Amino acid sequence: MTVSVPLSRREWLLSDRPASRLQARLGRAYVAWGRFSANRLALVGMLIIIALLVVAAFADVLAPYSPTVGDLKNARLLAPSAAHWFGTDDLGRDIYSRIVYGSRWTLYVVILVAIIAAPIGLLVGTIAGYAGGWTDTILMRITDIFLAFPKLVLALAFVAALGPGIENAVLAIAITSWPPYARIARAETLTVRNSDYIKAVQLMGASPFRIVLRHIMPLCISSLIIRVTLDMAGIILTAAGLGFLGLGAQPPLPEWGAMIASGRRFILDQWWVAAAPGAAILIVSLGFNLLGDGLRDALDPRSGDQ
Repeated sequence: MTVSVPLSRREWLLSDRPASRLQARLGRAYVAWGRFSANRLALVGMLIIIALLVVAAFADVLAPYSPTVGDLKNARLLAPSAAHWFGTDDLGRDIYSRIVYGSRWTLYVVILVAIIAAPIGLLVGTIAGYAGGWTDTILMRITDIFLAFPKLVLALAFVAALGPGIENAVLAIAITSWPPYARIARAETLTVRNSDYIKAVQLMGASPFRIVLRHIMPLCISSLIIRVTLDMAGIILTAAGLGFLGLGAQPPLPEWGAMIASGRRFILDQWWVAAAPGAAILIVSLGFNLLGDGLRDALDPRSGDQ
């Protein structure tokens, strides 16, 4: 008489013969987390992004002063101290409080750009890769036109046409950010377009729209997530560049690029006015890059088990 030995949780997750889709998905997630957690720098990046989310969510609690109202008479250009951790700016506003509230605008920009640009690139790339022919040629030549210009220069042109403001800056950055996603989605589509899996779906009578939407796009999501995460640093720098040039967030919004622009006049004597928001941009950009590298190692289907 055979006695069945209950599987441990790890054995159940790593089973070669999952009994359900849920078990298969949990198993893949467990393997991906193992690869990700083996990269210590990726964990550091994840902690930085989690800290950014916490700071943005609890800015009202963490900021001791108003980000827009200062004490021009008594607190102008004060050096870092116990009362003002990062000092004050030329209008007597607490820089630490402005950086804390500025994290919300940073997340606002990167999330909106990702929500707008990634679906556009995914749609264009999958349609071009699956349809082929003139459709592929036309869509890819349009993509090449956008890729031919530096992202910041093209964003400057769009913002100059739309007018300064944080919403127009987000739209301009999104318009210039989708071409790399389209390239990635097209490459992924070309690898699976003639696979047996897609042929079987075609024989079942699925329309091209359904095939692209339900069967090809999900296969491109992991590569797209990696690229979007790696592009977050560039999006932050582009938004900061627009803010620095006065075409992004407008005063008195505590946007980090605009804070650097207002502090450049005092960079020699009151260095903290520009250094503090610059350090915030550096740390957050580094966090997104480290997180993107870790996700690339974890989600890459060609990488073997660690």
